Amino acid sequence: MRFALAAALVLTLSAAPAAAESWTGPERALIASLSLDKLGPVPPDPSNRVADDPRAAALGKALFFDQRLSGDGTISCASCHKPEQGFQDGLELGHAAGMTNRRTMPIEGTGRLPWLFWDGRADSLWAQALGPLESKVEHDGTRTRYAHEISSHHRAAYEALFGPLPRLDHLPRDAGPLGRQAERRAWEAMAPADRAAVDRVFANIGKALAAFQRTLDPAPGRFDRYAAALGAGKPAKGILTAEEEAGLKLFIGKGQCVNCHNGPLLTDGHFHNTGVPPVSNLPPDRGRADGVRHVLADPFNCLGPHSDAKPEECAELRFAVTEGPELLRAFKPPGLRGVAGREPYMHAGQIPTLAKVLDHYNRAPPAPEGHSELKPLGLSPAELAQLEAFLRTLDPEAPRKQAAEAAR
Repeated sequence: MRFALAAALVLTLSAAPAAAESWTGPERALIASLSLDKLGPVPPDPSNRVADDPRAAALGKALFFDQRLSGDGTISCASCHKPEQGFQDGLELGHAAGMTNRRTMPIEGTGRLPWLFWDGRADSLWAQALGPLESKVEHDGTRTRYAHEISSHHRAAYEALFGPLPRLDHLPRDAGPLGRQAERRAWEAMAPADRAAVDRVFANIGKALAAFQRTLDPAPGRFDRYAAALGAGKPAKGILTAEEEAGLKLFIGKGQCVNCHNGPLLTDGHFHNTGVPPVSNLPPDRGRADGVRHVLADPFNCLGPHSDAKPEECAELRFAVTEGPELLRAFKPPGLRGVAGREPYMHAGQIPTLAKVLDHYNRAPPAPEGHSELKPLGLSPAELAQLEAFLRTLDPEAPRKQAAEAAR
């Protein structure tokens, strides 16, 4: 509903001529809708019965920082999702056991989104957490390895949540359906009941990790103080500079940024082709066009055997758009919280600076494949500078070190 309100207000405001320091009523309402104080509780996840259990969040936190959940015992979730860097890594492409084909996404606030990853190939936070664990270029581990690690190092916390672990002493150390040839053969040689039992443990690892990640929301910045003051009808003068206020006016109006970057997380959570160029040495990336096929086939999706949801509670998956040219090279826009500290940008780090991102949207080049939603904006250099100044007000006011210590 917030997104629908924002979209309606954008149409009203697109030609608003008022000066930035004298906001109209609709402008004030739209700005207030972007404030973090409008975030509300994390929506329930019916597919994860322990999603909001503090014990699951505690186990998930331990697992998030546990390097033993990797093939060589040196990689944890926090290796790429660094708390002190806004739970991302500042690299063009993720780099763990190997090099990925995409940028590491920030994970603050992701418990509030219907689709995960740049292409939405997971429909829950717990399903998303499982993908990197088996990826050969991320954690590079196997399902039986993770079950053994839970048994050896997290048994009490796990069993308090999910009940007794299955017997594992007769199972190979490394076996899984997505592993190397020897690991796949070992998995196929296991009894079906053993494979099913390990799959349950694996799914529960994801559910615990999700419970922790659902506690991670972005920290407020100066913009949030400004928006909250406007929304409450209180004086906001002096919180933002005149240049930053002008940039905010562009953000909700002429710059059209709020069309996709709306709501308190400053993302609509959907998928857009914005003409971002490919990276020459990477394989073709079709974005949502392939991501939706992946999520429909994922055994850990909302309708799968390890989901705790009833089928009717899986509306996002059941009614997902699966065909259409608009899906080709469409990617999910990340939220803009802390965006100034997240160079480089786009799904494969194609654009190095915030200024160049704004130049890209201003020029609206044609898409290399599919159809770009962008149209040239005609912003002047001064207006682009104002927009960038506003985006920097979205940085958290609390130091990252403080946030990192709280996360640990």
